[in-house]
Amino acid sequence: MDTLRIGRSLRGLRIRRRLRQADVAAAAGISPSQYSRIECGKIRRMPLEDVETVCTSLGADLDVRVRWHGEGLDRLLDAAHADLVNRVVRLLATNGWESAIEVTFNHFGDRGSVDVLGWQPAARALLVIEVKSVIPDAQSMIAAHDRKTRLAEVIGRSRGWEPDLVGSLLVVADSSTSRQRVHDLADLFAKAYPQRAVDVRSWLRNPSGCLRGLLFLRNSRPGGAKERAPGRERVRLPRTPRNRR
Repeated sequence: MDTLRIGRSLRGLRIRRRLRQADVAAAAGISPSQYSRIECGKIRRMPLEDVETVCTSLGADLDVRVRWHGEGLDRLLDAAHADLVNRVVRLLATNGWESAIEVTFNHFGDRGSVDVLGWQPAARALLVIEVKSVIPDAQSMIAAHDRKTRLAEVIGRSRGWEPDLVGSLLVVADSSTSRQRVHDLADLFAKAYPQRAVDVRSWLRNPSGCLRGLLFLRNSRPGGAKERAPGRERVRLPRTPRNRR
């Protein structure tokens, strides 16, 4: 994290808006001295939430990225996402669903792709599934999912699937971080995805009515292959020859 660049950027934004350090500190709910340290780039031991609040008060977003082995981290995250998609497809198949992955669409310039599109022929049910290994910006994610769900009938017809009912499902990799994120935004997620584990699985077995569900699924390889803990080994010390008399 380039702390000096963050500080210089905030200072530039503050000056552009003709604000004093005390003004920004008051808007962010921190002390002027703490804000001064942020502009100087001294934020390594500071709560990241405070820096993010300062950015928000100046109309900016804080973008902190993790880099590891060049593109190695991207491959690792892609593998986690692909594994989760595979589990979703398997869950659908167990309940008699057909599925298609990465279904692209372009409807009057409204374009994008659906992670997993499920089709239940018996109930003529279509399910738009968004798969997330981590929860990013919740509001933009929910808005994008809602847009795909509204276009579901059009997307389904392009594959010859004529639905009588449409559902939406958010599948998230089960982790303490993701569960805490959902807990912190409980009201938002309760409104967007009121149905959870038991109701979701029941709907998948027998689709009826509208589904707006959230389901946590465990990755079989969270963040990569698990290493088995080594078992206990008996260590034999070499025998020392006895002194011959």
